Amino acid sequence: MKKLVNVQEIEGEGFTKLLGENVTIFCLNYIYTGELIGVNDDCVLLKNPSIVYETGSFSEKSWKDCQSLCVPEFYIQKPCIESFGVLK
Repeated sequence: MKKLVNVQEIEGEGFTKLLGENVTIFCLNYIYTGELIGVNDDCVLLKNPSIVYETGSFSEKSWKDCQSLCVPEFYIQKPCIESFGVLK
């Protein structure tokens, strides 16, 4: 058996580290993108949010089909999130 014996807690990782960045959030059913402006225990908040319906090539600078939600801000529940990061 292998054991991890040295655990170090690092502050400012995950969503907190990405505050102010344009992020992509892969959820159970949809992909969201926008500026991450808020985070708490239950949800994250995107400014100028969009849904990515078709990604196209990840090496391209823009999404193939990305449509604005036409609202200034949008909340996403954390339990629905599979992965996240800065992509485009």
